[in-house]
Amino acid sequence: MERCFSVSGDSGGLTAPASPSPVPPALTPTPPPRRARVRYPAMVDVGKWPLFTLLGAQEVSCIRQACVFGTSANEAIYITQEDEVFVFGLNCSNCLGTGDSQSTMVPKKLDFLRGKKVVSLSYGSGPHVLLATEGGELFAWGHNGYSQLGNGTTNQGVLPILVSTNLQNKKITHVACGSHHSLALTHDGEVFAWGYNNCGQVGSGATANQPTPRRVTNCLQGKVVMGIACGQTSSMAVLDNGEVFGWGYNGNGQLGVGNNGNQLTPCRLAALQGLCVLQIASGYAHSLALTDEGLLYAWGANTYGQLGTGNKSNQLSPVHIMAEKERIVEIAACHSTHTSACKTQSGQVYMWGQCRGQSIVLPHLTHFSCTDDVFTCFATPSVMWRLLSMEHDDFLTVAQSLRKEFDSPETADLKFSVDGKYIHVHKAVLKIRCEHFRSMFQSHWTEDMKEVIEIDQFSYPVYRSFLEFLYTDNVDLPPEDAIGLLDLATSYCENRLKRLCQHIIKRGITVENAFSLLSAAVRYDAEDLEEFCFKFCVNHLTEVTQTAAFWQIDGNMLKEFICRASRCGAFKN
Repeated sequence: MERCFSVSGDSGGLTAPASPSPVPPALTPTPPPRRARVRYPAMVDVGKWPLFTLLGAQEVSCIRQACVFGTSANEAIYITQEDEVFVFGLNCSNCLGTGDSQSTMVPKKLDFLRGKKVVSLSYGSGPHVLLATEGGELFAWGHNGYSQLGNGTTNQGVLPILVSTNLQNKKITHVACGSHHSLALTHDGEVFAWGYNNCGQVGSGATANQPTPRRVTNCLQGKVVMGIACGQTSSMAVLDNGEVFGWGYNGNGQLGVGNNGNQLTPCRLAALQGLCVLQIASGYAHSLALTDEGLLYAWGANTYGQLGTGNKSNQLSPVHIMAEKERIVEIAACHSTHTSACKTQSGQVYMWGQCRGQSIVLPHLTHFSCTDDVFTCFATPSVMWRLLSMEHDDFLTVAQSLRKEFDSPETADLKFSVDGKYIHVHKAVLKIRCEHFRSMFQSHWTEDMKEVIEIDQFSYPVYRSFLEFLYTDNVDLPPEDAIGLLDLATSYCENRLKRLCQHIIKRGITVENAFSLLSAAVRYDAEDLEEFCFKFCVNHLTEVTQTAAFWQIDGNMLKEFICRASRCGAFKN
């Protein structure tokens, strides 16, 4: 039986070896296996990451792939549908590759990479960036104090450079970055490593830095590697038979080899013998593994409960967790954080470890639909644990499908006629979403009745907005029309719609319309809105009393307003 494997980022340790700088994030994307695989697509909204709020809706809609990185999630790279590469953010150590050291809030295009379809992207905490293209080319830029760019120098890479030494005729399929070292996986299953090597993370058997790519052999000689991962100063590989090997720093047991001694060459995780591992993900000092049977194992540091074992004891060898849960289909961790996440076969997403400062020692069920949301909402920094791909296909969620079919003559089975205009709807949707229609259809509707309903008590914009609300949960009306919708919401006992209308009216209040809005709030028994409008009128009393709306109000309400305003001290000298 053919198997498929993929690996995400690993990490270093809480008890870190000597390092040239603090250890912020490293990212290793989960590479797509070369053989048959099962996909579990998730709708990902890149706008959830704070940095992407700098972009407009049009720019965001064109994004095909994206990655947020940096010590404070302060750098980003994204690829458009046209395979154009853009970067923006702080630009620490020239990690944006723009040719200068300037930060930018406006995305800049990397023209050198235009048209080169990206298949793998990773970053280290120097920071430096590795990028592999569909054609098998490898590009690098950013911090290079330990030759982590693989060009034989220690000069910073201010622009993307092609890494070619020892890689001629090699097609690179996946890349992985440690804090200051790099890995690359070829199409033939070979692993190359270079850069910082103080703990053996290059796998050469020594601790001398490696200035150019060097093939990792020893126990990997003659074996086919299907996935690679980097930690802070450690490296891991998954073979095509499901075996896992680790090398480099192991101070907290994050290599899972049963001890906490560093490994200068690849060492097999004996505790996983007999299991076929599909995916590995590691946080700052811990690691997770997912088998082909959907079983989840964890090992390494556990100071924040990031292993999910229910305690805070470190584990030098893999431990089976979430045994009572359903099959796991995805695991996630990022080596800038102590946060872990996973997704089950039914789509449930769990998180544990350090989440917004709290230590969660057992997997906690979230309301998220994808593991990526765990990191933008709960991890610190809110970086991406993998290169995100935005699926721009024909798939629509239930909510999107309903929104699309509103006022669609092709699928509708009912029409409302308002002010001589038709609004096309679906009886089933109306019955599900509104008690008024459910009662009307059940008590009065028959198959012989005409499928057109005349509406004369509300205007077309108001009634159309109401029906659209039933399909979308949203209201988009000016304050003046929202008064009519507030009347409808009151008549139909739609309390949520009533609250939305009040919110719209509050946002649109002016001196000119304040008294009209106050009158409407009183008429429709909207107490919260009434109080808001009353205070606005009192605060702008002189201007309001000179408007046409004030003088058109009936006598009883005018008297009530004057009395109430006087009790608030509006007429004191």
